[in-house]
Amino acid sequence: MGVLQRSFDDLGPALSEVTFCVLDLETTGGSPHDCAITEVGAIKVRGGEPLGTFQTLVDPGCTIPPQITVLTGITQSMVTRAPRIDAVLPSLLEFVGDAVIVGHNVRFDLSFLNAALTRRDRSTLPNQWVDTCSLARRLLRDDVPNCKLDTLATRLRLDHRPSHRALDDALATTDLLHVLIERASGLGVTGLDDLMALPTLAGTAQVAKLKLTDRLPRAPGIYVFRDVRGEVLYVGKASNLRSRVRSYFSTDSRRKVGNLLRELARIDHTVCRGALEATVLELRLIQQHAPRYNRVGRRRAAPVFVRLTDERFPRLSTVRKAPPSGVPALGPLTTAHAALVIEAIETVVPLRRCSARPERNPRESPCPAAQLGVASCPCAGTIDTETYAAHADRVRRGLSHEPSLLLEPLAARMHALAGAERFEEAASTRDRADALASALSRQRRVSGLQQGQRMVFDIRGEGRVELREGCLVIGAHDDAPSLDLDHRDGRSPIERFDEQHCIAGWLDRYAPRVMLVHCDGGYAEALPRIPSFTPR
Repeated sequence: MGVLQRSFDDLGPALSEVTFCVLDLETTGGSPHDCAITEVGAIKVRGGEPLGTFQTLVDPGCTIPPQITVLTGITQSMVTRAPRIDAVLPSLLEFVGDAVIVGHNVRFDLSFLNAALTRRDRSTLPNQWVDTCSLARRLLRDDVPNCKLDTLATRLRLDHRPSHRALDDALATTDLLHVLIERASGLGVTGLDDLMALPTLAGTAQVAKLKLTDRLPRAPGIYVFRDVRGEVLYVGKASNLRSRVRSYFSTDSRRKVGNLLRELARIDHTVCRGALEATVLELRLIQQHAPRYNRVGRRRAAPVFVRLTDERFPRLSTVRKAPPSGVPALGPLTTAHAALVIEAIETVVPLRRCSARPERNPRESPCPAAQLGVASCPCAGTIDTETYAAHADRVRRGLSHEPSLLLEPLAARMHALAGAERFEEAASTRDRADALASALSRQRRVSGLQQGQRMVFDIRGEGRVELREGCLVIGAHDDAPSLDLDHRDGRSPIERFDEQHCIAGWLDRYAPRVMLVHCDGGYAEALPRIPSFTPR
């Protein structure tokens, strides 16, 4: 499994290249709706180096409460000749630019600035932001009694100390930011998105394992969680590998995730061209390894196929082995789904239901189902060969190219029962019809790909992909090693069917992005649309 680092671009912008604007405000109180700004202080930094500072007192347009003066030292006389916030905002916004805003409890400062902008019919700040208080709670909570800025400045011996004046507090917050970035690097934090997500990512006891994500790129692909023995625990896909895998280390308290992280020892990944390749590779690896943490990888009952028996008076039966090509059948299905399909067909067509052979076991009277009028009984001689053959032919046509022969009578029966207020029976008929319609839809979608033999699609945003016998051909390309999982690698027909169905569904969902550029066989067929019976 490849762990190829594609390029530095895949790691996102490095923190050393991000411009931060560390901001602090002093105000007349705690509510942005009732109180006003008295001082603004900001410092712009990149790569640990200062780019400029911004500082000004602000006339709040109201009286500064005595307790605020005691706390900040800002008196009424100090702000008498200061500009109002209307005059300060344009120059402050120009100074901030598109930098990432940083603050200690930064939501407080942003709430005052955004309230001031809103009152003047201006848009709120769109900038990304980082809260050093939240970061400190995650990274330093075991080292300090609390995460107040003054406490952190003292315990960490920062170069600047806060004084409840805007610029002093901004400078102290800048020092704190650099300490936190250094601490975060030990957890594999290399980019801005990592830093912004860290307050939630560090909420697990397995946070030290975040280092396992260091080499994951921000690119589409699949990831594989392994234990200390190298056994596969879980397989997943993602449009952004790094972001998705790191999300497992959030404050998610689900037992499954906690157990998975406790066993995790290694993370492998493979970069894929796009979502389709990632989807198929994920499915193949789940089929190959059956990871116990994958829901679809859990043990399930062997699927079955529904088909007519090869007899003089055929009946519906389920078989484990895929029928030969050209034999009308539905599957693979779960046994429960197959039972509903058989009930649906037998509701419409009076096939025989007993397994006895009419020629060898003649009956003196019709079987119970025939006596109720819901089945034929060749064993009792109540139906001739030609009439029964017409019933069987109707089923074959319904399963192959005329689904209306089976679905329209079911729909009519459902509506008649509902009209007679026999709602439970109508719902039961609907469920049978839905099971049959969904099985027919799956079969048709897969058959279309199988008939294509070799097909090439051009997918916008992903390039060209090749299908052979309905399965994706995945080979080596510039951005990823060969996956060594050929479409004919000894997988069972059921496993190949699962992939074909997966691809068909993907092509349906993203049809506007897909263009067929080559096909060795037939792909389109003029068949009537299969209705849906799924309740809305």
